Amino acid sequence: MDIETVPGALSPVIAIALVGGLGVGSQWLAWRLRMPAIVLMLLAGVVIGPVLGVLDPARDFGPLMAPIIAIAVAIILFEGGLTLNFHKLRDAAIGVRRLVFVGAPLGWVVSALSLHYGAGLTWSSSWVFGGILIVTGPTVIAPLLRTARLSRRPAQLLQWEAIVNDPLGAMAAVLAFEVVLVLNAAETMGSALLDLAIGISAALALGLAAGYGLAAAFRRGWVPEFMKVSILFALLVGIFGISDAVLHESGLLAVTVMGIVIANANLPSYEELRRFKEHATILLVSGVFILLAANLDFAALELLTWRAAIFLALIIFVARPVTVLVSLIGSGVPWREQVLVAFTGPRGVVLVAVAGLFAERLLALGFEDAALIGPLAFVLVAATVVLHGFTLKPFARFLGLAGAGNPGVLIIGGSPWTTALAEALVKAEVPILMTDPNFGHLRAARAAGIETYSGDILSEGAEQRLELISYATVLAGTDNDAYNTLVATDLAPEFGRENVFQVARAKTESLRHALPATLGGRPFAHGATFDEMNRHIAEGWTFRVTRLTEEFGLEAWSAKRPASHLVARILPSGEFKMVNDIADMRGVPDTRLIALRPPETDDGVISSQPPAKA
Repeated sequence: MDIETVPGALSPVIAIALVGGLGVGSQWLAWRLRMPAIVLMLLAGVVIGPVLGVLDPARDFGPLMAPIIAIAVAIILFEGGLTLNFHKLRDAAIGVRRLVFVGAPLGWVVSALSLHYGAGLTWSSSWVFGGILIVTGPTVIAPLLRTARLSRRPAQLLQWEAIVNDPLGAMAAVLAFEVVLVLNAAETMGSALLDLAIGISAALALGLAAGYGLAAAFRRGWVPEFMKVSILFALLVGIFGISDAVLHESGLLAVTVMGIVIANANLPSYEELRRFKEHATILLVSGVFILLAANLDFAALELLTWRAAIFLALIIFVARPVTVLVSLIGSGVPWREQVLVAFTGPRGVVLVAVAGLFAERLLALGFEDAALIGPLAFVLVAATVVLHGFTLKPFARFLGLAGAGNPGVLIIGGSPWTTALAEALVKAEVPILMTDPNFGHLRAARAAGIETYSGDILSEGAEQRLELISYATVLAGTDNDAYNTLVATDLAPEFGRENVFQVARAKTESLRHALPATLGGRPFAHGATFDEMNRHIAEGWTFRVTRLTEEFGLEAWSAKRPASHLVARILPSGEFKMVNDIADMRGVPDTRLIALRPPETDDGVISSQPPAKA
């Protein structure tokens, strides 16, 4: 039957537009409300799907539903593989190996036991579904890590485990299902093992060949720059399809291996490829979660009993902690990080998609309890998404493994004016980290007790040694305009362009020196240059902090301090904001202004001392 003839069906174009709009809109709204995006996406999907009946993926997409989700998951896993650079792992390498080689088999066993004794499934269904429960869901981990801003090592442990164990979980389910076929005389042990070996070997070979081949083609210039992403996508989908044709679900393993190979090939265009894939993944994660929630069947949930609650409790509070804590014994991972990882195990799209597939296969073999696998998978995803979405950030902060409540400022360049600014901000209780490749430039900052790092902020050493989660604003303020522009341009995608600032360039008037708006950071302090700021400090200017009140507002401050350079403000909530033009801001009472003021304005009204706490 054509989709157009189904009563109430949406056209595929309208359905795709609706899914995309709701997915991206949910992520934006979550960013504005500072809520877990994954929770809003799940809620939006349930509302437009089973609640209102506006979107029915099975009806509106028909036979395209399964391949759409399969390709989306493959691209998400490939993008995850692109982030797994072995050089960046280092201090988390042992922990990751333990979670993969010890944690995956142990998690399979404990999950199967939880399913059999908790949910009441037969051993056959428990072993198949237990293999799928190895996965922790990169579709969920990535948005959660983006929101929670964890310390580097626990974030790496969670990210690597999710990406590597996802295809392993699918392979475990395939292995268990093959054993079930043998036990039910539907297949011989020899043929089952042969099929499995051929499928896994083909997936590994295809992934390795595609990764190394593509890297070689890019490195040798066989592919023009404008076609790299297109060829990458085409090859990715082709490898996934070919591998999946050899052994179902092996395509996930192939694309993950392909992504890891490319991530470690040291390609000059790697960052551009990775960032584009990140953007695509945000769209795909949004869409897939909307489809997942909209496809929920309330009637299937009615099959669940009180044993489903026992199953959830066993998986979340027993199986996951036991798996992680046993795996990390003697790994050198601090106990706080072990506890955080042990109680963080959200499940995502891969779990539901693969569970639904094997539930149908088990039902075809006569295992009636397999009808519970789909509903159990969904409630586990929903429960873990909501639980970890709201608790990961406060739990990590409680353990001291997340960024501060009010992130600070990363100042690039040690000089008299940056040191003076850092001192004023420290007195205002704003976290500060000052970096400079020249050790001597940081002498004054160290003497003032400011946290410093001697080295290039763009170096691999800085990436490995510095925990940047406590800093949300970047100020490039060295005496080298070209270096400031490079730093601001490179860090903008990570910190957000709205949070990256650069001291004004000395030569911007002529066309020979003017740079396009896509390069460098945002201006501040009315476009004052490095030399101007230093000259003011030499002339006795100082950075002062002023608290606005109902009586002494922004207009009064501006009228009384016309010669001052307003640099930044601290909102009543404690949030730090750089300022370029006073006309672009509102003077809310209890806002603190940080300004560079000449000596003659020092009339005793404003103090550089930190404001008294209420």
